[in-house]
Amino acid sequence: MSDPKPLSGRRVVITRPREQSLEWRLKFESLGATVIELPLIQVSKDVNLQTLAEVFQELGGYEWIIFTSVNGVRFFFEEFTRVFDDIRAFGLMRIAVVGEATAAAVREKHLRVELQPKKASAAELAQLLIERESMDSAKVLVVTGNRNREELVTKLEAARAIVDCLPVYKTEETDLATDPVAGDFRLHGADAILFASPSAVQSFFDQAAALKLAPKAKRPIAGSIGPSTTAAMRQLGLPVDFEAPDTNLEALVLALIKAVAR
Repeated sequence: MSDPKPLSGRRVVITRPREQSLEWRLKFESLGATVIELPLIQVSKDVNLQTLAEVFQELGGYEWIIFTSVNGVRFFFEEFTRVFDDIRAFGLMRIAVVGEATAAAVREKHLRVELQPKKASAAELAQLLIERESMDSAKVLVVTGNRNREELVTKLEAARAIVDCLPVYKTEETDLATDPVAGDFRLHGADAILFASPSAVQSFFDQAAALKLAPKAKRPIAGSIGPSTTAAMRQLGLPVDFEAPDTNLEALVLALIKAVAR
């Protein structure tokens, strides 16, 4: 009897940071795939305490707080709960987010997401804010990593908002040159490789020599989790064989199943 699992016998490469890949690995393995983990980036908390103190002193004055990633939510609230012992210190800021995973992370804190664009794009979020209400002199806090959402900030400032950025984490490329899993990937290839962030795409591009496939290795189709990742892939000349219709794991899984079936 044939295996009914839709990814049975498929080799799937996931490129998320190692500490964030477990859910993905379990999901793909449950569908029959052999998972190859190539953590192209690593994410760690990185907070300037003086900037943090200044922002926390002004929390009551912000009209909006914007989270562009799950990491931003995670590290912001780690610092928030370290400094404050009462959630009411969060004040009356309204919350805007990019992406469903980010929204879910906020809801886990028992806080309401006021604004989320249908397309997981920082530029779309800025446009939505501007169309919703006058941003003239509105104080906005953008929680970011070291690779800032410059387009988001630029658009809001052009609408005369007063924008403060609070970096709470840094994203760095990992070196996979001597990684044994990368060696296996070079030798055998895979059926698909999945990208979940522009940073991972950039790292893959930068490490092309360390990840170059052997002549007989299987060349994987490449999948993107959403528009910003797709844009980064195209900008660097990487093929985009499929894109998830929504920026979440379930949508990416369905897109992958359709792509390998073709």
